[in-house]
Amino acid sequence: MKLLITGAKGFLGRNLTEALNNIRDGKNRTRPGLSIEELYLYDADTDPALLPGFCADCDFVFHLAGVNRPKEEGEFTAGNVGFTERLLSTLRAQGNACPVMLSSSIQASLTGRYAGSVYGESKAEAERLVFAHAQATGAKVFVFRLPNLFGKWSRPDYNSVVATFCYRIPRGMPITVSDPDALLTLLYADDLVAALLDLLEGRVLRCRCEGAESVPDEAGRYCFAPGAHTVRLGDLADALRSFDRLPETRTVPELPDGSFQKKLYSTYLSFLPPEQAAYPLEAHEDARGSFTELVRTVSCGQFSVNVSNPGVTKGQHWHDSKWELFIVVSGEALIRQRSVGGEQVYEYRVCGERPTAVRMLPGYTHSIENLSQTEKLITLMWANETFDPSHPDTFALPV
Repeated sequence: MKLLITGAKGFLGRNLTEALNNIRDGKNRTRPGLSIEELYLYDADTDPALLPGFCADCDFVFHLAGVNRPKEEGEFTAGNVGFTERLLSTLRAQGNACPVMLSSSIQASLTGRYAGSVYGESKAEAERLVFAHAQATGAKVFVFRLPNLFGKWSRPDYNSVVATFCYRIPRGMPITVSDPDALLTLLYADDLVAALLDLLEGRVLRCRCEGAESVPDEAGRYCFAPGAHTVRLGDLADALRSFDRLPETRTVPELPDGSFQKKLYSTYLSFLPPEQAAYPLEAHEDARGSFTELVRTVSCGQFSVNVSNPGVTKGQHWHDSKWELFIVVSGEALIRQRSVGGEQVYEYRVCGERPTAVRMLPGYTHSIENLSQTEKLITLMWANETFDPSHPDTFALPV
């Protein structure tokens, strides 16, 4: 399949192009039935003389090019209407009635706060041209009225408030939250790319548009990508500020699959200055070795690394409800545990060469001994709850 992508260097174009490159090059094998032969990439700096050849040879068009923040309002018409008209007329001149996908906007509804929007009017006119092209040629068309998009490679102060906040917050720059209760409808770029790949495989979700809302309807004129999220502007800013504090709190937020939080955190990290990717951790050291908290989670405990000096035994305590996993990653250790009040001691000899996870059971006192007299023992530890100094749930008792 040969594909023409207009606006290929833009936010959505870049995400789609890289996804298609991965499929074409065999790096993404999740869509085995999709064969990509050629990508014709067209952008503002592409030689216009190439367009007829691209239009003659392509099997599908993703028309993503557009103008949404011009210096002058007249650029809306030139970029969103004029180029759409040129693209479609070139396809007709080449006798190519291949399918066309149009990236439109909910502002094209021209209702509510979008009434009188010059940008919305230009997108609505582009839609009219695409639907007229379908009638004239019989080509299949897929018009997506998109909300604000967010994700990696978006541009701050251009694509969305998410991009602007993600760029400014980690750089210590101020952000403006004009109305914390303002509701935003946001669609993750990866979710939209997945829907566009579905198009190539013959799957499409249809809808009708009621104002700025997309209502699923198999007979609908428009298309939509599932997974849009509605969030408060104030909550968006608060979440991003909490992400920025992770080096101090070491707390990763809950990130359920498909959640806005998970997508937002990935977006935030894509804007992080590379020099901030690494941050120091505080090691608690004494004569026995060291203990360092690595990562805390909101509801799934914490990860730590424990270093025991040669011949040292650590632990010798038990917990009521807390339980832990010990995984030796370097060195050799003897882990012991015994039920409180019991006599039998259970022993587990483990080493970094054959990683084994050993559970420290509630109500069992336990210890870990470095069997080497020359090498340090390094153990990765996970506890089912984060350490609370006001309720440590840790009671000293030799095994």
